[in-house]
Amino acid sequence: MSAITAEGVRPRKKTSPRKRAQRIRIVQYGVLVLLVLLGVIFIDGRQVSQVFFRPDMISKALKEGLPLAFANTLAFTGGAFVIGLLLGTVLALMRLSQIAPYRWLSVIYIEFFRGLPALIVLMAFSLMPLALPGLRIPLDPYGTVWIGLGLVSSAYMAETIRAGIQAVPKGQVEAARSLGMPSGMATRRIVLPQAFRIVTPPLTNEFVALTKDSSLVYVIGLTATSFDLTKYGRALSNTYANITPLVVAGLSYLVITLPLTFLVRRMEARQAKSK
Repeated sequence: MSAITAEGVRPRKKTSPRKRAQRIRIVQYGVLVLLVLLGVIFIDGRQVSQVFFRPDMISKALKEGLPLAFANTLAFTGGAFVIGLLLGTVLALMRLSQIAPYRWLSVIYIEFFRGLPALIVLMAFSLMPLALPGLRIPLDPYGTVWIGLGLVSSAYMAETIRAGIQAVPKGQVEAARSLGMPSGMATRRIVLPQAFRIVTPPLTNEFVALTKDSSLVYVIGLTATSFDLTKYGRALSNTYANITPLVVAGLSYLVITLPLTFLVRRMEARQAKSK
């Protein structure tokens, strides 16, 4: 029998953390089931299907230009990523340079473009030929998107690459220098390859973010042959007064981003095991 205190009150048993966790989990499952039941009761499934998942609209979206819009989205993202990676590497090296003006310039650049919305940068570059009549951006509108998104992404990549460079053991650099290898060669052959192996997961995340940021290119004015997924979905939705094409465009982004997200998790898990 349980002990009784001097006041004649039986002490209350404490619930173990495991039982509390089980009770909380049961409550969460119950709330989820309740929400599902409320959705089934109050949401008109037929109406939702007609607005968001009309079969004929899905067919039109797939046939009328989705593959081209998908390819354009990949082209916008890939070009911006290459520019961002190259420029971000230079900025990271400048940030770690012993020459003070290089460090100052890189800090100013990084903070400036990290503080600006990508939408404003894209609009600024698309309107630049109006301010400079002789200026012609090559491969427009692709060139405009590559430069605009590339400049913004390079500021973020620079900080990621800088962290990767600093994570490389200094002993390896010192060993290379002791063997007579010049500083620049040691950076190219010893430091950067290891740094990029370290920062591959966050750089892949940056590619995912760029894929989603490519949806902002609608602000620069695109022809039908250069529509990205978002612009294509919006145009088709406006034409047929139905949201289904925009839903199809959104799901197309998942075709790009979900495999990359899974790949990042695998790489991070592999790096964690190697440590």
